[in-house]
Order: sequence, then C-alpha cells, then structure tokens
Amino acid sequence: QVHLVESGGGLVQAGGSLRLSCAASGRTFSNYFMAWFRQTPGKQRELVAAISSGGIIVYADSVKGRFTISRDNAKNTVFLQMNSLKPEDTAVYYCAASPPGNRFPRLYEYEYWGQGTQVTISS
Repeated sequence: QVHLVESGGGLVQAGGSLRLSCAASGRTFSNYFMAWFRQTPGKQRELVAAISSGGIIVYADSVKGRFTISRDNAKNTVFLQMNSLKPEDTAVYYCAASPPGNRFPRLYEYEYWGQGTQVTISS
C-alpha cells in the first residue's frame, strides 16, 4: 500500500530551525507533484510549499525566504527546511502527493497524504 510518512517535527524556540522529511513507499513519486501543508485546530489546511517533478516550486507568502522545499527522487523523499521559525508556524505539517499534470494541483486534487508531524514554536 502507498504510504507517506512525515518526520522531523518537534519543539523549538522562535528563530530556530527544523528539517521535515516525508518518506514515500508503495510506488514511485518521481513524476508527482509533492507538497507540504499545515493545519492548526480550527483553521483550514493551507499550502506551505509545493514542488513539481521538474523542480518548479511555489511557496506561501508567509514562508517565502524562510522555508525551502526539495525532493530526492532517487530516495522517493521530499523535505522541508524551515528556518527563522515563528510561533505562528506552529501547526501539524502534512506532506501530500498529486498525480502528474500540467498545473499545480488544488488541495482537493492531492491523492496521497501523510499522517502529519507536529511542529511547535515557542516564544
């Protein structure tokens, strides 16, 4: 069965860094869009960053200049490097995968989702 498993979350102070990993198994995702979303209780899930199979990247305005998404297709893994973390970055972070297409997918188009990893930033 296909699985996406996030890791790397934790508790850090404001200004610190975390590196999230999403390990995929069950199929090859090299041709898929991969993305990171985050969600806080009471709020809608929001896109953090996404990367196409060809390496084109989009970021939420709130994380531009601080977060970096990358992928290692040989290892079927996607990463999110988070620097200069702020308390408002606190959320559960999810990785997601969307089938190939010629446009970045909408949230509902992502086919596979991980279970999430908690990121908590203290002030």
